[in-house]
Amino acid sequence: MRAVIQRVTAARVEVAGETIGEIGQGLLILLGVHTDDEVTDINYLVDKIANLRIFADENGKMNLSLLDIGGSALVVSQFTLYADTRRGRRPGFSSAAPPQKAESLYEQFCTALQTLKIPVATGRFGADMDVHLINQGPVTIIIDTET
Repeated sequence: MRAVIQRVTAARVEVAGETIGEIGQGLLILLGVHTDDEVTDINYLVDKIANLRIFADENGKMNLSLLDIGGSALVVSQFTLYADTRRGRRPGFSSAAPPQKAESLYEQFCTALQTLKIPVATGRFGADMDVHLINQGPVTIIIDTET
């Protein structure tokens, strides 16, 4: 699994001009699922994201986690995170999990965040979406479960 996380003051996702998911302060999480990913990858990634200290404390230092600040998560499925651009000019996506597997793991990821009492908004799996965000910092971090 691969996640691009962005610290935001606000984010929303639209489908056909309609807002379907929206958060205030927290994290926009673009989530890619690899063909080899399993449930154990979800557990690792959720724990890492929920506890990653990337929010400012009273001294302006990145010492607080999403859990510490009571922030929310907007999770958007993004198979293009597994684009292979090594050859030619058109990316290949054979490393991305097939839709049925990816959607199941995406939903389990969202549920695991909610289990930690993190409010979760989502995009719509497989839809053409417009994502709007105010990236605070900016802070953008990539977390990959593959070694």
